Amino acid sequence: GMEGRCQCGQITFVTPTDKPQAIFICHCLECRHQSSSAYGISAIFPAFNIEAPNPSAIAVYSRPSSTGETRGTFCTTCGSRLMHQHISFEGTLSPRVAVKAGCLDGLTKDMLRTAMHIWTKRAITSIPECSEAYDEDPPRS
Repeated sequence: GMEGRCQCGQITFVTPTDKPQAIFICHCLECRHQSSSAYGISAIFPAFNIEAPNPSAIAVYSRPSSTGETRGTFCTTCGSRLMHQHISFEGTLSPRVAVKAGCLDGLTKDMLRTAMHIWTKRAITSIPECSEAYDEDPPRS
């Protein structure tokens, strides 16, 4: 798997696969606010849990979505957002998680070249012309 960590190093983890299933660069307002930047980058992996040596090192922030809620895991010391997982109104957890790509040590430029840009109607940066891009959410496959 890929190694990941928070900024202060209190929380470390390894993803279940060597590469993400997909990478999304999201330009929506929620991702911009969450990342304190022009966009958020998420690397999609099969669902897994992040364990910390001290359980109080990890906290969860939940926000409502149109189909349930999104739970964001973060470090309680440095505040680094690590991962998001969706839970439906019925209580079903998504079989995939969105790891915040900036916390992955093995992320490469080649991986980002194939990233899909979403919610581009909110973009405040240029989108590369060769990128797969959508004004809002991508079509579900």
